[in-house]
Amino acid sequence: MSTHFGFQTVEEEEKARKVAGVFSSVAGKYDIMNDLMSMGLHRLWKKFAITVSGVRPGQRVLDVASGSGDLAGAFAERVGSTGEVWASDINRDMLSVGRDRLIDAGHLLPVVQCDAEALPFPSDYFDCVSVAFGLRNMTRKDRALAEMQRVLRPGGCLLVLEFSKVWKPLEKPYDWYSFKALPWMGERIAGDAASYRYLAESIRMHPDQEALRKLMEQAGLEDVEYFNLAAGVVALHRGRKY
Repeated sequence: MSTHFGFQTVEEEEKARKVAGVFSSVAGKYDIMNDLMSMGLHRLWKKFAITVSGVRPGQRVLDVASGSGDLAGAFAERVGSTGEVWASDINRDMLSVGRDRLIDAGHLLPVVQCDAEALPFPSDYFDCVSVAFGLRNMTRKDRALAEMQRVLRPGGCLLVLEFSKVWKPLEKPYDWYSFKALPWMGERIAGDAASYRYLAESIRMHPDQEALRKLMEQAGLEDVEYFNLAAGVVALHRGRKY
């Protein structure tokens, strides 16, 4: 089976290896680049996601593709000492960075290296599952969404924070920024222009707002809605399991 790696068509197994290479390469500079690329806005987007989640003290949360742990740490503060937050990622380098950042912030959370398409958790377990800027890198998004739905308890919600389709009048300047400025910053800051070129391409290949809403519904989620942020540069989708 073939799939997309940015604008390239590759075999599914090859995509997994290529994505792993991208994130192993950028792990050490991931947070710095996030701040530069979004001009700090990614922090506000994540705060909005936490608010929309409605997570309360004592609840259980799984953060998939947790990366450097921003959402996992914020959820840990929400659920408090009686709650439970797991941080998961398929990439060991990213997971190590996230674990260290969480420990430095005083959050001793369980972390697990796993594939989102085969989550090692029981069904109907979590009150909330989140994935921020990770779904577009997954080879079989439908399987990953179905797994996230499976581990949600009835009444729980799935949050997908991801780059999406920008407001049409902004497409040209956004394309210039994505394909010129981002690789340039990637080269200067992270020493890796190619990985950031892939990240820009992966955004264009990711399902837009409506297409992702339908994918989530096909995975068994209900009441799926989305919130456009920064004129659609990013969208937060929320669906529930009943």
